[in-house]
Amino acid sequence: MKQRGHFTKDPIKFLCIVVSIACTFVLCFSVLKLNEIPQGNENVIGLKLKKNRIDGGRGVGKFGEIVIGMLPQDLGFTLFLPSEKAFERDLGLRLGENENENNTYAILTRVLGFSAVPARIYADDVQIGKEIDYESISGYTLYISKDSDGLLIVNRIASEMVDLRRGKIVVHVMDGVIMDPEFEQSVRPDDD
Repeated sequence: MKQRGHFTKDPIKFLCIVVSIACTFVLCFSVLKLNEIPQGNENVIGLKLKKNRIDGGRGVGKFGEIVIGMLPQDLGFTLFLPSEKAFERDLGLRLGENENENNTYAILTRVLGFSAVPARIYADDVQIGKEIDYESISGYTLYISKDSDGLLIVNRIASEMVDLRRGKIVVHVMDGVIMDPEFEQSVRPDDD
């Protein structure tokens, strides 16, 4: 004969089952939501932010989404992505004004070449006070160090957010655009 309520009569078995189910649920939820790149105006939780951030935690922005979309999602890359403000300040790209121009896509492709590294580099991989160097996918050398706040400095450009993940891509949002002097000269905004 079957005994009904067998597990409820033995509190130790019942407790073990409840704890196992709860742990499985928490594990599955955390794996699916850990360090996702924020979209739109969502809160930025669990990310290291620069003090006094001006952009309100908007994430990577529209131009950033376009650049990230250019990389294969199934390969490990690190992208030192300019913030939306840096795209406007350093390259003269503004949302709504240049989105459909052909040269905007060409500029974003060049930015990708200077700022993407074919390896995953997390902020914890860089020791404070030590500099490491990597070649970007265009062959431009990136000199990476970390300040005492744990934020990365790449070719003298400070990060705003570090260790964002999109698939196998690690994204660090930078307060400037990483580029060589020749490209900088060719894209300098007219109002400078």
